[in-house]
Amino acid sequence: METQTEKALVSRIRIVQLTLSKACKATIHFMRTKPLGAMGMVIVLVATLVALTAPLAVPHDPWGVDSSTILQSPNTTFWFGTDMLGRDILSRTMYGARISMLAGLVSMAGASFMGTVVGITSAHFGGWYDLVVQRLIDGLTAFPSLLLAIALMAAFGQSLTNVMLALAIVFCPRITRVVRSAALGIKQTAYIDAARAIGATDLRIMTRHVLPNTFAPLIVITTASVGTMIIVEASLSFLGVGTPGGVISWGSLLSGEVQTFFATAPWIGLFPGFALTLVVFGINVFGDSLRDVLDPRLRGT
Repeated sequence: METQTEKALVSRIRIVQLTLSKACKATIHFMRTKPLGAMGMVIVLVATLVALTAPLAVPHDPWGVDSSTILQSPNTTFWFGTDMLGRDILSRTMYGARISMLAGLVSMAGASFMGTVVGITSAHFGGWYDLVVQRLIDGLTAFPSLLLAIALMAAFGQSLTNVMLALAIVFCPRITRVVRSAALGIKQTAYIDAARAIGATDLRIMTRHVLPNTFAPLIVITTASVGTMIIVEASLSFLGVGTPGGVISWGSLLSGEVQTFFATAPWIGLFPGFALTLVVFGINVFGDSLRDVLDPRLRGT
């Protein structure tokens, strides 16, 4: 006879197996119906894998200076060539993925958290609170993303943490607007009125009833914003106000004294720029396909 513990364990294993089976079927269906989105997903997964394994997978020391290998064109030893200090471009490009992907993902998580909290509370409480919050959001939205990020970096100081904080603040308003618009529609539904009728608190209504129903538009806007965040981070590093000089990122690989050698050694900027373009392209097409799948108005298109 099976004990209650064994039965509970078997039940949990079956639930996990069923969940994995559904996830696999959904992934296969997504790849069949959205091949461009599937390609974007593969690009993002490969870039994430490269970023995670870069310390173990790089063929050469990304900081190693060697006067005998200065400005070598791509060859069998240095696949992407070397820069003006003899450093391997492939190793530096792989290490640059760590900072660029980290900045994009962490900033997206921070902007999503702040935007979700502000958007849901603004829609739920309304009144003067909603009025004040939306005017602040309008003020932040009025500034171009890169210009606002530069101003915030001038105020915060140059560091990777401040870059991620600045990006989260810059992209928080657009997420707030999307979540607020979804929450306003959810607020008028019958099950929200039923929750109020049985005495549910504001916190319970927002966390248990409103928040789960905003996930679809939230996932879409955050996925689509990661690519833009990576571009803004690279732009800040390119302008010299992003990550510190000793930190390798795709933006820093295209800035500073490197620009002097672009004409004579184009591979210095070609490969980091191509990696940046490819990853942003993959994130954007994956986000567009994900929007088509999650948005009920666009299903079947």
